[in-house]
Amino acid sequence: MSTATILHVDMDAFFASVSERDDPSLKGKAVVVGAGARGVVLAANYLARTFGIHAAMPVGRAQRLAPHAIFIPPNHARYSEVSGHIMEIFQSFTPLVEPLSVDEAFLDVTGAQRLLGSAREIGAAIRAKVEAQEGITCSVGIAPSKFIAKLASSRCKPNGMLEIPADRILGFLHPLPVSAIWGVGPKTGEALERLGLRTVGELANTPRATLIRALGEAAGASLYELAWGRDYRDVVTDEPEKSISAAETFPQDIDDPEVILQEFLRLTEKATSRLRERSLFAKTISIKVRYSDFTTVSRSKTLPLAIDSTHDIYEVVKNLYRAMGIAGARLRLVGVSFDNLANQAPEQMLLGSRERGWREAESAVDQAQARFGRGSVRPGRLVERESQDPPE
Repeated sequence: MSTATILHVDMDAFFASVSERDDPSLKGKAVVVGAGARGVVLAANYLARTFGIHAAMPVGRAQRLAPHAIFIPPNHARYSEVSGHIMEIFQSFTPLVEPLSVDEAFLDVTGAQRLLGSAREIGAAIRAKVEAQEGITCSVGIAPSKFIAKLASSRCKPNGMLEIPADRILGFLHPLPVSAIWGVGPKTGEALERLGLRTVGELANTPRATLIRALGEAAGASLYELAWGRDYRDVVTDEPEKSISAAETFPQDIDDPEVILQEFLRLTEKATSRLRERSLFAKTISIKVRYSDFTTVSRSKTLPLAIDSTHDIYEVVKNLYRAMGIAGARLRLVGVSFDNLANQAPEQMLLGSRERGWREAESAVDQAQARFGRGSVRPGRLVERESQDPPE
């Protein structure tokens, strides 16, 4: 069986790099994407990272670490525009492109090598074209599998390229910390630490049965295979959307349940509109709350039938929030997410006879918003809230 050749191409500090390209006065300065003392850092350029700033850090803490850094609000429309250009560049080298996010993708160049040269030559050409056309840099990992290619790109950032051929995989992989493996988060890391496993090599040389007993069947078996560099997944060019979500960080902590429910309604409206734009239906509805001390708690409910109605999904969201029994707790963030998505409508909707009326009304709202803009038609509860808010 022939060996695949996979590239993982990852933009370097993408959000910050786009900002620097658009505003040359930012060059040579510590740049952090994320604004407002209560917001979170979305990205930081490499100079800012030398001060200990990283993604998901509260902006207030980042400002204390580097008071001289430049903090700018995100421009997601701009990032999406540049991302589209980058994906077009990837498509010019191979049709087998699997985007992972706006700034990274897997490319299967196994067949492209016949026309375009070796994997290293293709990787170098991609890097040159991205920099020439978009004015930003990227790093490229090359390997026989997705897992090793992604690890390779992370080890050659920024603006580098690293190839790991099949006969060098274990030599590259086994000295790495176990946290380098997909699926090893804080909880799994603690479990491996209790077993005395700190490197991938130590993990690989632990009996599979031991890992399954400690971590469960799925996680134990998966980590054992990855520790030996075994990853047989293909590059998937049309993978369906797995989740849709929306979240909001409040300017000040909020403890009024009515205001919190209004925000949940606004986020539900926003996310269900995206569901319907994509002709998707959700079976699993989740909410997330973050307390003033940054503790985050999630709750979810999986329904018998998938739905896409704002009205019915909000009923689930509202009940999940009320079931938490946290009325009066001070919250800094709330969010909703929809998982277990399907692209076919169920034959019978969950909440009974009113569903047809709600769906038709929401379809009309979607059409009005598409024509006149977001916010042109809103639930009355949100209009009342917005009319009471002071002007910005």
